[in-house]
Amino acid sequence: METLKSSTLQLAQLTKTYHSFEAVRDLDLNVPSGSLLTLLGPSGCGKSTVLRMIAGFLNVTSGQILVDGKDISHVEPNFRDIGMVFQNYALFPHMTVASNVAFGLKMRRVPKEEQAVRVREALEMVQLTHLADRHPSQLSGGQQQRVALARAVVIKPKLLLLDEPLGALDRNLREGLQAELRDLQRQLGITSILVTHDQDEALYLSDYIAVMNGGRIEQLDTPIALYDRPQTEFVARFLGVPNIFSSKVVSSTANEVVITLGNQPVVVPTNQNKPAGSECKVSIRPSHIDVARAEDPRQGITATIQSIHELGERIVYHCAIDGLKIEANAPRISSSERFATGQVVKLVLDPSHTILLRD
Repeated sequence: METLKSSTLQLAQLTKTYHSFEAVRDLDLNVPSGSLLTLLGPSGCGKSTVLRMIAGFLNVTSGQILVDGKDISHVEPNFRDIGMVFQNYALFPHMTVASNVAFGLKMRRVPKEEQAVRVREALEMVQLTHLADRHPSQLSGGQQQRVALARAVVIKPKLLLLDEPLGALDRNLREGLQAELRDLQRQLGITSILVTHDQDEALYLSDYIAVMNGGRIEQLDTPIALYDRPQTEFVARFLGVPNIFSSKVVSSTANEVVITLGNQPVVVPTNQNKPAGSECKVSIRPSHIDVARAEDPRQGITATIQSIHELGERIVYHCAIDGLKIEANAPRISSSERFATGQVVKLVLDPSHTILLRD
């Protein structure tokens, strides 16, 4: 299939309420043309509600859904020009693969000759031409998902919505299809919204990620920025940062604050206004902490190793600083230094990845 015309998506003050419960609250979001944005968060955070309002399956309580500047908030789903892929595939069991893919074209009264050409192109795209005459029950889960994807894009939609499309597949198959899905989305250049609760999947597939909590977006960023610099405690914990510490600001300037971990000072770069004496929370990933000998000349904090675990390519050191627990990682293969349980070490924190979290 040829590259599709990319569209922009804007959500403005989008809200969905059920009686007194607000599932989504005043949500603002701009999705750049041709990009893949993931709505990431735990169950109940509102991400699927947002996707279903975009698709037209749920009515909007208030706010707007704008595609290329046109408000589609109250347009019927079949007139929104949107393709959607579901977790359970939603294929018609009595139809062949080719008939499933052609269904949207038939509903749009596309001429049969054109249907045949576009169905063939879509099946070639997902490498299933040889299975065109089979029924869904004769396909594997991965093959069924490819059919669902072909059916969604064959209509040449303005937007592609993906509702946990790989959630029903086993890990190995899911990882393989992630690469295929990303390549296909880039090839088509179609603006896409993915819903998932899988952090690794979101980081792998996305151009942008919006982490949702309680019906609102906690943080919107690129995958690498989100991974390296979570802005709130919720985002840091959801993205698996084990080192989150409560502390007090000892002193501050316009560009940094000094806090304590245990009873030892740590300098944290920040542009937040945090006066001395104020409460704060700091996070740092274990991979951004260098475990060194106690006599290392670099500035760091003294800690004692409590336990050591070797996990694949990394060594995990569980340390204690004046009763405070902290985790640090080192590459197992390339690490020239090995440490022992009970050994006193120096933990050198990467200041550019030591994050002062927002309240």
